Amino acid sequence: MKVNGKPFRSIWLNSDGWSVSIIDQTLLPHRFEFRLLKSAGDAAEAISSMRVRGAPLIGATAAFGMALAMQKDSSDQSLESVSGRLLATRPTAVNLRWALARMVEELLPLDSSERPPAAYELCRRICDEDVEINFRIGRNGLGLIRNIWEEKRDRNDVIHILTHCNAGWLASVDWGTALSPIYQAHDAGIPVHVWVDETRPRNQGAALTCWELAAHGVPHDLIVDNAGGHLMQHGKVDLCITGTDRTARSGDVCNKIGTYLKALAANDNDVPFYVALPGPTIDWEMDDGVSGIPIEERDPAEVTSVGGRLKDGAIASVRITPDEVSARNFAFDVTPARLVTGLITERGVCEASEEGLRSLYPEQE
Repeated sequence: MKVNGKPFRSIWLNSDGWSVSIIDQTLLPHRFEFRLLKSAGDAAEAISSMRVRGAPLIGATAAFGMALAMQKDSSDQSLESVSGRLLATRPTAVNLRWALARMVEELLPLDSSERPPAAYELCRRICDEDVEINFRIGRNGLGLIRNIWEEKRDRNDVIHILTHCNAGWLASVDWGTALSPIYQAHDAGIPVHVWVDETRPRNQGAALTCWELAAHGVPHDLIVDNAGGHLMQHGKVDLCITGTDRTARSGDVCNKIGTYLKALAANDNDVPFYVALPGPTIDWEMDDGVSGIPIEERDPAEVTSVGGRLKDGAIASVRITPDEVSARNFAFDVTPARLVTGLITERGVCEASEEGLRSLYPEQE
């Protein structure tokens, strides 16, 4: 996507042929700055600190972390230890496990001298594949938006879409998952308007999704997390589209905390609730997402404090609770398949069920 007219991906290989740069998302929307990754440790820190986030981008960053490690030590021991270190950074996003397993599978049979160039070539393929996958997700979701627009055209010429957290190009290598259909609908001339959940505690909707949509010229309004149900009750939401960090084969979806409540409100108000996801986000070994998907619990300081820009332009964190308060910070929740209208993938749209997913991915039989 473009920033100030210049095309960017969220992660890229530098001209030196080995170091990697990312957009530091902890500084957005106030500063658009890059961060240099020169080691597997740098990649691990970027993932755990959420300088990069979103399941597809986490996977791509971990892959580059492996490539950076191979530059310094391409032994079997290094391959194993670095993979384990990167895998421990974020336990919920299955793309992380998928990308690391793919790197190990392709690099392990090679001679150690062949591993560094092969690792970078595989990173390039993973990134290019992600861009193509997300573009196709957008194409398939565009059809859903177009159908709703055609149905309501005589009554209302704007499609109101509610999204939660950030599942745009900043959460992937490019295009994004949940936002890809919105971008493509906007570009196709369909009048869309987006309700953007602020998405506490890190306010990724407010900071990242609003920044993305504004840069692309998509009309939107920021709302507090608890406003979605009210808007649905009063007919102000035509459909919801969210992303997911892990999808069980049963169709249960794990996304940013608060997604489950949006799905409940959508179900109660007959609002279609779609989830956009790339194939690598499906955990075919997981059946019951509610009981089986590990839920990351992060630093309570993300709940007791908020970050923002001060009047003097400085970026700072401000405490909003009493000093002695105890807080819990669950990063994700799981929405049962019964509350999901459909899954938007790069291969098409299906019902949220094992049968639906296997109809699109028959090779998993």
